[in-house]
Amino acid sequence: MIKKKLPLFLILTIIIGCKRSPLDITPDGRITLDDVFKSEINTEAFLNSVYSSVPLYFYHYQYFTFLAGVTDDAQDADIGNESSNIAAQWNVGGLTPSLNPLAAGDDPNVNHYVSFWTGIRSANIFLENINNAPITSSSKKSRLKAEATLLRAFFYWELIKEYGPMPILENPLDPSFDYATLIRPSFQDDVDFIVKSCDTVISNPDLPMRITLESERGRFTKAVAYAIKSEALLYNASPLWNPSNDLAKWQAAATASKDALSALTAGNEYELFPDYGDYFLSQSDINVDPKDKETIYEIKQGDDPNLITIATIPSRDGIKAGICPSQELVDAYDMQNTGEPAITGYSDADHLTPIVNTSSGYDPDHPYVGRDPRFYATIWYNGSAYDNINGVIHTIETYDGGTDQLLKAPPNRRNTHTGYYLRKYIDPRIQYLQASHARFKKYRLAEIYLNYAEAANEVNGPTQDVYDAIDTIRNRAHMPDLPSGLNTDEMRIRIRRERRVEMPYEEQRFWDVRRWKILDQTDKLVTGIEITKNINNTFNYMRFVSERRDAWQSKYLILPIPTHDVSIIPDFSSHQNPGW
Repeated sequence: MIKKKLPLFLILTIIIGCKRSPLDITPDGRITLDDVFKSEINTEAFLNSVYSSVPLYFYHYQYFTFLAGVTDDAQDADIGNESSNIAAQWNVGGLTPSLNPLAAGDDPNVNHYVSFWTGIRSANIFLENINNAPITSSSKKSRLKAEATLLRAFFYWELIKEYGPMPILENPLDPSFDYATLIRPSFQDDVDFIVKSCDTVISNPDLPMRITLESERGRFTKAVAYAIKSEALLYNASPLWNPSNDLAKWQAAATASKDALSALTAGNEYELFPDYGDYFLSQSDINVDPKDKETIYEIKQGDDPNLITIATIPSRDGIKAGICPSQELVDAYDMQNTGEPAITGYSDADHLTPIVNTSSGYDPDHPYVGRDPRFYATIWYNGSAYDNINGVIHTIETYDGGTDQLLKAPPNRRNTHTGYYLRKYIDPRIQYLQASHARFKKYRLAEIYLNYAEAANEVNGPTQDVYDAIDTIRNRAHMPDLPSGLNTDEMRIRIRRERRVEMPYEEQRFWDVRRWKILDQTDKLVTGIEITKNINNTFNYMRFVSERRDAWQSKYLILPIPTHDVSIIPDFSSHQNPGW
């Protein structure tokens, strides 16, 4: 007899026992699960439904915003304006086992705990039935099976990255299953399962390395398997999941990333896009020899007019400033000529007194001159040129009294709260209500270079291979090579800085500071810059704390398992994540 109360994600598995699926048409039931796998077309359609559990990420968190608003890379302009905004709830410590501020938004799959379990369940249904489905081509059937296997690995990886280890379910569960028998494995067990799945997919000759047909846009490839394996093993080796600093874990991560780079760059099939700034302004092109050879997986999403309206400057039409880059992110960018950090840290807890690297060439009176080109591709700052407002070039004015001035106090949401505006993803040539072509690039080649450098440095120190990986990233951005003679600790610092400036607003920072266990160093506050203009057209710069936060304690390293599942599954109750 089925119990009345079942975990939310497991309620969905009961559909299997009823021989129904999400494809069923109610109330007349014109198609059943059995019918689905008696048809080649419906079988493929079911796999498409598995893909539907992949989140949109990007700016689809509540309220039309980025995850970066709950990191030290930004402050959300909706703070003080929109109480449902994820940052408004998260940054005051609003996360609880019964309320997750990240699990609300315009994307129906933004509740990741539910959507990932749904994806796992759907993938298991598909894998159980695909062998008997009437697929005319054996290679096609093999490819579909590989995609489902990789989708399941993807959902598991994203799930445990957020919530820690979860029971491994490789088959659909029938209604008589006793959910109380579920046991949480170790994080290593889950990673082993994910890696094994990725290896199975990589060895499949029927799954392509790259999508070359527009009609197949959004489907998984071998390259995705390499990316997931690289990321999962890197996290598994990081301090959060490797407290004893087992070098064998770092070696496994380094080997996986090196193998990925070798496979992906063979024959120049994957390579870094030549222009860092332009790379984020449009979707990847799909053909045999694409211009964009960097993107490994891009979220499939139609052109959307919302982006240009929810992350804009007051001088043009729009709804809000949205994500406002932090001074901490600005400080992370090196100087271009010397290749050295401009700011190496802070001498006070509030980050108001930066430690200036005097040998870098940084001039505090002209703080935006000569920085890493990725800075100019990511952030609108005082004096930068916004290319097109009604056909003319507009100079950003964030100084007091300027057209785009800083306004600290809510309820203003149109002006920056930090002194900066988001440039990345924003094509200034697109006018108000026109659709943006920007897409969220979930996996790209640059990340694997960074993954390899980080893991290899921990195993063998800053070898030439480590330098080469980081310098490949820097050189694409027209930055000089790293200086020779760095030791392991110094290289670690440079790799982490490189990761931050290469991948801001790509949801890496949120997880990086957790796996590195530095949340208490990064997430207590963010700062901004207040600028006043002098009569001689020079400027004065004053740093200030733009937001203090209360979501930096160790319990925030891993999200809590939702209350309902904890109350139903005994092992979840006894092994709830630390601090919850």
